[in-house]
Amino acid sequence: GSAVDAAIAVQMVLTLVEPQSSGIGGGAFLLHFNGKDVEAFDGRETAPAAADEKLFLNADGKPMPFMDAVLGGRSVGVPGTVRMLEMAHRQYGRLPWATLFQPAIALAEGGFKVSARLHTLLQAEKPLKQDAQAAAYFYDAAGEPWPVGHTLQNPELAAVLRTIAAQGAKGLLEGAVAQAMVDKVQKHPGNPGQLTLTDLAGYRPQKREPICHDYRAQARDYRICGMPPPSSGALAIGQILGMLNHTAAATLPLASSPGGMPGSIGPAPSAEWLHLYTEASRLAFADRALYLGDPDFVRAPGGRWTSLLDDAYLARRAALIGPQSMNTALPGVPSTAATSFAPMPDQPEYGTSHISIVDAWGNALAMTTTIEDVFGARLMVATNPARRGGFLLNNELTDFSFAPTDAQGRPVANRVQPGKRPRSSMAPTLVFDKATGQLVMSAGSPGGALIIHYTTKTLYGVLNWGLLPQQAINLPNFASTDGPTLLEENRFAPATVEALKARGHEVHEIPMTSGLQA
Repeated sequence: GSAVDAAIAVQMVLTLVEPQSSGIGGGAFLLHFNGKDVEAFDGRETAPAAADEKLFLNADGKPMPFMDAVLGGRSVGVPGTVRMLEMAHRQYGRLPWATLFQPAIALAEGGFKVSARLHTLLQAEKPLKQDAQAAAYFYDAAGEPWPVGHTLQNPELAAVLRTIAAQGAKGLLEGAVAQAMVDKVQKHPGNPGQLTLTDLAGYRPQKREPICHDYRAQARDYRICGMPPPSSGALAIGQILGMLNHTAAATLPLASSPGGMPGSIGPAPSAEWLHLYTEASRLAFADRALYLGDPDFVRAPGGRWTSLLDDAYLARRAALIGPQSMNTALPGVPSTAATSFAPMPDQPEYGTSHISIVDAWGNALAMTTTIEDVFGARLMVATNPARRGGFLLNNELTDFSFAPTDAQGRPVANRVQPGKRPRSSMAPTLVFDKATGQLVMSAGSPGGALIIHYTTKTLYGVLNWGLLPQQAINLPNFASTDGPTLLEENRFAPATVEALKARGHEVHEIPMTSGLQA
């Protein structure tokens, strides 16, 4: 089979064994290289036709609390993963569609062993228990999550997968499965949503022009390709890397071991490099908050998204980086890009799985796939509730800005509109040698807004510091989303933290679980 065949088989199994992160009830971005061209397949969820910009506003006109929006039917977008994979399979599949569902069907019927991660997340989870179908599947009679290693069977998912295997994406988006999804969303007792059968049947994936940009590291020229909007991943990564090349970061080596910190593995970036990196990140995230949204609804600055990657613009932005942290950056103005938009206020982002695959024929892909928050909207769909299990629905609409306008009444680019795709941080990435066109790397990560940083870290480690992919993934994580400087807890020497604070950084040491794959 081809790389696309493998990705389909993997996604169906992940629906079963990693239900907290991705699945047939969510959306995905797939970046594909066929040995000659890079293509971007957009399977991002869309807002139902009945949704409008007041979707996440309370009666008083103020944005509702985040989790109030997530839990229930209100946050569910039209799932796009299966129809997008069907589109990619039509072009690049070598094995029959139905064959690709067999591993997941066999595992769903025969059972899989509950992983430590799934068990831990179920233990910490409360809202999922409010859904009777999910509670009966994930927890025992006493309400305890199944122990690690417990064999869990999902006959309902097996039945749904058989339908999709036989009928294609129609098996999910029309008929009994679609009706079960609509009922689950519209009949939620506390927080119903607006998803309809027409929304599901009418979903269309899109093929978009990938965002590709040149990048020079260690006297070699690369071409880095990623997803265009509605993903912000490729543009933010390109901006961060481009700005760093206009600073001293380009000459800074990776620091040596951080003095035997507990849990630390080998080397870590220096405080000087981290200062430059997080300042560049603030500038990139400020642009992201102002400009980025679904390109079918939002005009690119200067008429093209790559205006944000122009070298002269990035040089001007990098010149704003001084010896002290700016703490919060303001958006820039690429080319002649006057905008009437307001920046989107900061909001939580979660979730996701990433898959990187290369096949024997030289096809390569990077696919990032998600249901957003852990366990999505906490709604488990079953066509026959008497059967165990089912699949979870996404809460992807909470990736839109809850506030549609700012205090002056200027619209936010990423506000809710009917049929619109919410902005994403997913960053499936393919890297090529510019001179030969040869594939160098496929990479990407889960992690909400931090996907951008996890993926950039891996690219930088391999291309700039000459690390093997696993060594780059093993580096401690670090980030800024235009607020505090975030460092992975217990992975940086106290001297590094103090040096950043001396430069004016507000440092938060937090758990940062990536799930990177390269």
